Amino acid sequence: MPELPEVEALAAYLRERAVGHTVQRFEVSSFSALKTYDPAPSALTGLPITSAGRHGKFLDIGIGPDVHLVVHLARAGWLHYRDAFKSPAPLKPGSGPIAIRLRLDDGSGFDLTEAGTQKSLAAYLVRDPLTEVPGVSRLGPDALAVSRDEFAALLKSRNGQVKGVLTDQEVLAGIGNAYSDEILHVARMSPFALTGKLTDEQLTTLYEAMREVETDAVQRSVGQKAAELKGEKRAGMRVHARTGLPCPVCGDTVREVSFADKSLQYCATCQTGGKPLADRRLSKLVR
Repeated sequence: MPELPEVEALAAYLRERAVGHTVQRFEVSSFSALKTYDPAPSALTGLPITSAGRHGKFLDIGIGPDVHLVVHLARAGWLHYRDAFKSPAPLKPGSGPIAIRLRLDDGSGFDLTEAGTQKSLAAYLVRDPLTEVPGVSRLGPDALAVSRDEFAALLKSRNGQVKGVLTDQEVLAGIGNAYSDEILHVARMSPFALTGKLTDEQLTTLYEAMREVETDAVQRSVGQKAAELKGEKRAGMRVHARTGLPCPVCGDTVREVSFADKSLQYCATCQTGGKPLADRRLSKLVR
């Protein structure tokens, strides 16, 4: 799933490539992906792209004086920028993985795609993202905008496993499964540690790890083309999606805990005192 660094990089790429151009046509192939009906897609024709930013993991593209295309790419969604499209013909309903296509006046544009059968990509055409997009309206403060004291207060407000609290978008916006694994590895902390039991020193360490991981990922991602971002993300990972490989810090084998619909990766030597975590959600090992 694209997280804060990748969405920030996509926004930066769109600011460089698309802002200033006008919409030639907004096409919808997957009607389930577009969650709104007012304004209609046809109303965008001739309007300029005015901005590109984000709210946590939501991409926000400003169009004309008061319209926003807000996109949550979910687990398998992506934005593919095209310098030119092969055909001028409009998309047909159910055009493979393409959910939405936006064509610009210079012949370029982008496709919003989603792989697999589980369709969760969501796009909204709204005038006020903060009130009209449910996921945006519930977001907590941005992970890169909070101070150390604000971060500590937010984590203490939820007494849960630290991995789950870090990825709760109502607590902090922008951190997902991948970068939470990386943050906890840098902080040398068990993903099952309870936030209510963290000391002030541990909270400071965790905050600094969050800043380091997210800032480094943004710096590596911004400036990359959309097509290169996934590879850049994978190349920068220490433990996430590296099950069975050596930890780059201590050399121990990276381990995994699997859940019904996702998994986490960690280093036992660096994070849990050498003790493997039970491969179930309610592990009793909390350190």
